Amino acid sequence: MSIKPFRWWHIVDVLPIEEDLFGLEKWSSAMFWNELAQRQFYVTAMDGTELVGYAGLALVDNEESWVQNIAVKRTAQKRGIGRQLLETLLERAGDRKVLLEVAVDNQPAQHLYATYDFEPVGIRRGYYQPSNTDALVMMRDV
Repeated sequence: MSIKPFRWWHIVDVLPIEEDLFGLEKWSSAMFWNELAQRQFYVTAMDGTELVGYAGLALVDNEESWVQNIAVKRTAQKRGIGRQLLETLLERAGDRKVLLEVAVDNQPAQHLYATYDFEPVGIRRGYYQPSNTDALVMMRDV
C-alpha cells in the first residue's frame, strides 16, 4: 500500500467509493475537480494499481486547515489505510490547527480522530443532506 498524489484521472475511481460509502450525500466529480483546481492537498491510497482510499486537506491560511474527506473502500477497511491517510494530511498541515466535520453517528471515525488528539468543538445541525444528519466539528490544535 502506498500513498500517492491525487490526480484528475483518479476521480473516476473515487466516484464508486463515494457512492458506496455516502450514497445520496456523495461528492460529485465537479466537487473533486473544484478541489483540485483550487490546489487543495489530496492523496490516494494505492494497493498496487487499485485505488482503495483517498483524502483531502484544505489549507485555509498559515494557521488553519480542514480535512475535506477521508474515505477507504469497504473491502480495504480495517487495514490501517484511513490512519495512514490521516497521518499524511496531518503531516502536510504542519503547525496549523486542523478541523473536520464527521457525522455524529460515525463512531469509528470519531474514535480514529480522537486517537490523534481531535476534540469536539461544536455541532452543525442538519449538515449532511438529504439525510439531515448532524455533523460533529472536531479540532486538533498543535
